[in-house]
Amino acid sequence: MRFHLALTLQALWAGVCQAAMQHYPAAWGHYDVCKSQVYSDEGLTWDYMACQPEAADMTQYLKVTLDPPNITCGDPPETYCALENPYMCNNECDATTDELAHPPELMFDTEGRNPTTFWQSTSWKKYPKALLVNITLSWNKTIELTDDIVLTFESGRPEQMVLEKSLDYGRSWQPYQFYATDCLDAFTMEPKTVQDLTQHTLLDIICTEDYSRGYVWKNDKTVRFEIKDRFALFAGPRLHNMASLYGQLDTTKNLRDFFTITDLRIRLLRPATGATMVDENNLSRYFYAISDIKVQGRCKCNLHANSCVYDKEKLSCECEHNTTGPDCGRCKKSYQGRAWSAGSYLPIPKGTANTCIPSNIGPVNCECFGHSNRCSYIELLNTVICVSCKHNTRGQHCQLCKLGYYRNASAELDDENVCIECNCNPFGSVSDRCNGTGFCICKEGTTGPKCQQCLPGYLWDDGCKSRVCDNELLRCQNGGVCVNNVRCSCTSDYSGLLCENHRCESELGGCGGPDSGQAPLTPPSLPGLLLLLLLGPALLRDASCWPALL
Repeated sequence: MRFHLALTLQALWAGVCQAAMQHYPAAWGHYDVCKSQVYSDEGLTWDYMACQPEAADMTQYLKVTLDPPNITCGDPPETYCALENPYMCNNECDATTDELAHPPELMFDTEGRNPTTFWQSTSWKKYPKALLVNITLSWNKTIELTDDIVLTFESGRPEQMVLEKSLDYGRSWQPYQFYATDCLDAFTMEPKTVQDLTQHTLLDIICTEDYSRGYVWKNDKTVRFEIKDRFALFAGPRLHNMASLYGQLDTTKNLRDFFTITDLRIRLLRPATGATMVDENNLSRYFYAISDIKVQGRCKCNLHANSCVYDKEKLSCECEHNTTGPDCGRCKKSYQGRAWSAGSYLPIPKGTANTCIPSNIGPVNCECFGHSNRCSYIELLNTVICVSCKHNTRGQHCQLCKLGYYRNASAELDDENVCIECNCNPFGSVSDRCNGTGFCICKEGTTGPKCQQCLPGYLWDDGCKSRVCDNELLRCQNGGVCVNNVRCSCTSDYSGLLCENHRCESELGGCGGPDSGQAPLTPPSLPGLLLLLLLGPALLRDASCWPALL
C-alpha cells in the first residue's frame, strides 16, 4: 500500500513539475515563433513576434585549427607515461594506426565510449622551453552562448591556460578568462571566482584557480567558463527571472556582445605536472589531452529567425520579418521602407519583431516627418535615407535644417515652418549661415543678431568700416578737413591718414630740395667760423646768440 501510494505521489509530482516546466516558456517567452495568424477588424492577419533558434550543441558545426600544426602526437610515434604514476608507461600514440591515433576531431566525438577517445599533444620533450598550444574553434558565423563552455582533460588540467574569444572571425581576440594554479605568479592577477562578480562587474575578466589542480578525481578533469552563473546575476539563481535578463540583453550592447562570439581560442600555456618540480628524467609524463569540448549556443539572427541551417559547411539563419543575410542583418531589397533594426525581447513574452516594410508604402513609413515621400536604401550603409526633403530641411530623415536656416524652437519636427531663414546681412556677416538660435557670424566691427549694426568706432558703409576722424577726438591735423568721418581731406602741403606728414618728406631730396617749398639750410661763412672759434666759451654760456652769429 505504501509502495503504491509512493508511486502515486511520485506520478503526481512529476505531473506538477511537467506542468510547471510547460508553463515556464509561456510565461517568459521562448521566442520560438516568428509570426502567427490572428483575427482583427481587417480579417485574418499576421502577428509578428521576436524569434530566435533553439539552443544546440555548436561543436558539430565548427572547424578546429591547431597551432603549431604538428603539435598532435603520433608523428613520429611516442610512448607516454601516466601523470599520477610515472612508472606506468604503456600508452602509445601512433598517427598511422587508428586505434593508437589521437587526432583533433576526437575532442568532439560522442562521449561515453570505452576506452575514452581524446586528442593528445606531443610530450614536453623540449623542456624547459614552454609547451604552447593554441586550439581555435571557428564557426564562420556569429554565435550566442547559452550555457557553460566545458573542456574535459584526460591528462590532468593545465596549470596555466587562457580562454579567448573573437567577434570578427579571428582578426582580433579578447580574453574571456585566465586559469592558473597561481594567478599572481602566472598572470599577475588576483585570483577570483565567478561568485565574486556582481551585476556591475559581470564583464570583468578574471583569473581563477578553481580549475587548475592536478589529476585526482573524475570531477577534476573539467575546466569551465561559467555562462549560466553570469546569467544568474540578473535572472536569479535558478534563472526564474528571465525578464530581467532579457531586458538587460536588450538594452546593454556590451552585455549582449560579451556572450556573442564567432571564434573561441584555447591557449594552453603549461601542462599539469602534479608537483612543484618538473621531473626532467621523465618528460613523457607531461602533455595535453582533451576528450571533450562542449559549447552550447544558438545562431545569432537578431531575433528575426527561429531556425538556422547548416549547408555547404556554413551556418545561416532562415530569416523572417522580410530580412535577409547570414544574421538577418538587413532588409530585403523590396522591403526598405524604413531602416533595418534588430528585434527586441521586450515586452515579455512576445517581444517586438521590428519587421522590414515595403519600400513604396508611403511617406509616413519613410520616416521623413512629412517633408518627403521618397526614400532610398543605401546598401553599403545598410540604411534608408529620405530623398528630396522639402520645407528647407535636410538629413537622413529630413530632421535637420539646410544651410542658411535654423530650427524653429516653437514648431514640431513635422511642421512645415520648422526651419526659419537666417537672413544674415550680406555685408555685415561672414556667410549666410547662423547658429541654432538664429545668430549670424559677424565680420569685424559688426554686431547684432543679423550683423546689421556697427560697434563703437565703426561706421556703416555697405558693412562696418573703422571711423577715421570725428572732429572731436580724432581731429585732422595741419588744416585738414574730416569728410564723412572716414577720411581727412588734407591741404596741398600735407598728406597721411590725419594729414600728419609733410608732403615734401616723400619727394626726392627731402624737405631741403629746391622744389620742396622750404628755405634750405646754408652753412656759415669763413669769417663767421673764425668768430665762433674766438668767442666759443662765451657762446656756450649764452646759446641764445647763435642764430645772430650764423
